Amino acid sequence: MKDAVSGSDKNPSFGKTWGSSTSSGYCSGDSDSEFDQYFTARTSFICKPKKEKDEQVKCGKQQELSGTEIQQKVKEYNAQINSNLFMNPNKDGSYTGFIKVQFKLVRPVSVPPPRKGTATQDGAGKKNGGVKRCTSFYLPKDTSKHLHISSRTCAREVIEALLKKFTVVDNPGKFALFERTERHDQVFLRKLSDDERPLELRLYAGPNEKALSLVLKENETGEVNWDAFSMPELKNFVRMLQREEEEHVKQILQRYALARTRMQEAQAAASIPGGSSASGSTPG
Repeated sequence: MKDAVSGSDKNPSFGKTWGSSTSSGYCSGDSDSEFDQYFTARTSFICKPKKEKDEQVKCGKQQELSGTEIQQKVKEYNAQINSNLFMNPNKDGSYTGFIKVQFKLVRPVSVPPPRKGTATQDGAGKKNGGVKRCTSFYLPKDTSKHLHISSRTCAREVIEALLKKFTVVDNPGKFALFERTERHDQVFLRKLSDDERPLELRLYAGPNEKALSLVLKENETGEVNWDAFSMPELKNFVRMLQREEEEHVKQILQRYALARTRMQEAQAAASIPGGSSASGSTPG
């Protein structure tokens, strides 16, 4: 695949990096405290529905076009664009062209650490290369990438190509490609299946970004794909869940203790003869 380099496609400057033996995929860039990071992990585990402006909808598959119809569609598409990102038909009935994918990731991604010329050693002279380390960072907002693909390229291949362009080592199963459309002042978001072909969607919708734009997001499904995580990540998630459980138990115990104290105070006040009204009266 070829990529078209634009101003937004340059390697971004990553302001937040740190060394990690695992990819810290569940901490939030806006969280300052440890509890906030832990809370972000908790909400990701439970997969609660997010209140977003985008509404997920299901759309039917596009009708297959003949070779002549495809050539006509390509001509109409090329006549509407104001750049050199044209589509080109092939003799075998396929065609090639460019798609633009916007990144909307809320979790950091992991890349290999910079290579060092010599291996580090500890005081005993042993190499410290037993643990694989990686660097995690947050992609800047509004990051986008152009890819030159074929009409036969599926959504899963597009995701893999995007991760390769940014040298991201995270499992592609953690990400999903979405189709974003705007209709009647409303925004609709639809997750593409792995075998859908993004360039076909681009051709059918035309070059207008409001009619269709492609977005890369985390793969938020009803179930977490635990097979996509490494063993250190899974152990870290278990520790987070244990801390979440302990925090919930603590809050529940405090709530019931407070309610019990208030009820006991009410019972003590009710057991006083005459109640509170007798304290201000005098005998006649």
